[in-house]
Amino acid sequence: MQKAPRGIMALFDWLGRCGYWVGFIIIYLADSLILTTATNLASTQPAAATRMIGIMLIYSAGLLAFISWRYQKQLDYDNPRHFGRTPLTFQRFGQLIALFLLMYGIQMLWSVLIGAHVLSSPANQTAINQQVQQLPFWNLAYTVFFAPVIEELIFRGIFLNYFFRKNNRWLNVLGVLVSGLIFGYMHVGGFSWTLLMYSALGWVLGFAYLHFRDVRYDIALHFMNNALSLL
Repeated sequence: MQKAPRGIMALFDWLGRCGYWVGFIIIYLADSLILTTATNLASTQPAAATRMIGIMLIYSAGLLAFISWRYQKQLDYDNPRHFGRTPLTFQRFGQLIALFLLMYGIQMLWSVLIGAHVLSSPANQTAINQQVQQLPFWNLAYTVFFAPVIEELIFRGIFLNYFFRKNNRWLNVLGVLVSGLIFGYMHVGGFSWTLLMYSALGWVLGFAYLHFRDVRYDIALHFMNNALSLL
């Protein structure tokens, strides 16, 4: 008699976590929309663009504080993998560089496939490049410095802790695969071979999060990858 109520409660708990996580994505996309609006106004209405940038800065600060607080509260409540702050050693630094070189290799393969007309140039990257040309400083700062922090907290930290809580090898592998695919889909917006390239970058970041047990390493990798992409 107790199994059905427990099953229903587990279902509601899972749906609640889905709702919360989707909510984090929505408030993050709203921040990106503010910057996009400012970028579109930059050439025709510079005063309005400046006001939008001010709104974006206030919103971004609140978003970062909220997501960081929620992530830490989550770890305080349930943290079986012991995520936290892992001291940087020469060994970990070498591992971090090795993972960055792996991401660089994926980027190089991607460029070769685009040059050979096997894959098309990612629409997401093209849009970012255009926005950087229209409003260079703020788009560069957002893409290189702010986006890696928020995206790693949402796609790696909160996602894996919400839906793959147990420290089980197969659940860890599944969690990395799923989080990477969702990360890729959010950048592509559809199913294509380009999705796999973005997902591959997400898989490296997911592995790094579980390996180092410290989201700061992921943020550093994401920062270096975004900077490399823009260069």
